[in-house]
Amino acid sequence: MQTSEKSERTQSICVLLFERFSNHCLANAIEPFRAANTIAHQDLYSWKHISLNGGTISSSSGLPVETLSWAEAMPSGDYLFVMPSYGFSEYATPRTNEILRAARTRFSTLVGMDTGAWLLATAGLLDGRRATIHWDEYTRFSETFPNVDADENRFIIEPGLATCGGASTAFELTLELIKNHHSPMFALEIAALFMHGDKLEMHDPFQRLSSDRLVRRATALMRRTIEQPLPIPEISKRLGVDQRSLEDNFQHEMRLTPSSVYKSIRLREARRLVELTTLSIAEISERCGYQNTSAMTRAYRLEFGQPPKAHRQSL
Repeated sequence: MQTSEKSERTQSICVLLFERFSNHCLANAIEPFRAANTIAHQDLYSWKHISLNGGTISSSSGLPVETLSWAEAMPSGDYLFVMPSYGFSEYATPRTNEILRAARTRFSTLVGMDTGAWLLATAGLLDGRRATIHWDEYTRFSETFPNVDADENRFIIEPGLATCGGASTAFELTLELIKNHHSPMFALEIAALFMHGDKLEMHDPFQRLSSDRLVRRATALMRRTIEQPLPIPEISKRLGVDQRSLEDNFQHEMRLTPSSVYKSIRLREARRLVELTTLSIAEISERCGYQNTSAMTRAYRLEFGQPPKAHRQSL
């Protein structure tokens, strides 16, 4: 495992929920952190749910979540996720404003999820800052808060502040936070668990792909060809881009070469099979594109610090 994937300190997250929050948004925000803990076999992240008054808060679909009250929890930490979703405007009260302003000094970063940016803006915390919101409210948001630099990006991360536009963008934002905390490869491994960006679409030569989309398509192709790895020039050809362009995009997004990412994808699949199956190491080697067990064992030890057999015995 790359050393950047190991954190010396658990990142603490508080999720401030309001009645009729989106449980889709909540799950997309928290599940990647849970997956990070599972993959790393350590608590990289911790979280708790709070509300203004405590007790049971129900999502828009009726899912109940038990919360601590703000006064009882006296929360502080790395991140405060503000998640009102539906009915958000009725929560923009003087009390909410006071709590969010106090949170500014108690959390390193405030995060407006879904329509959370509206509450942050009402509290005056977005003046002069870039922010986004659910697209249904974007026009009204930009008109209501002219001092906010409203932006239509899916998510925005700035020092001490992050915002995103809805449930799917909450997942993307969380992945980006994990990428920044640890490494692009670690975030890619977590995304693969949820099949995020895993749809394989060949490149339309008339469509200009952004750097991240090209990398997602390339890694999707890599995941589908683990057992019989393709040469990087062949991957470039199948995606309709030249090899130099592919390499430049990987360096920009992953800070790694395509070959290094391909190798890590194969080894992470090997680790998954070591941990979750009873397949022999020889079978795992074959499934992960290695011609012999010794080659896979050497690569595995370099990547994760121990050979696959010792890893399995330690579980």
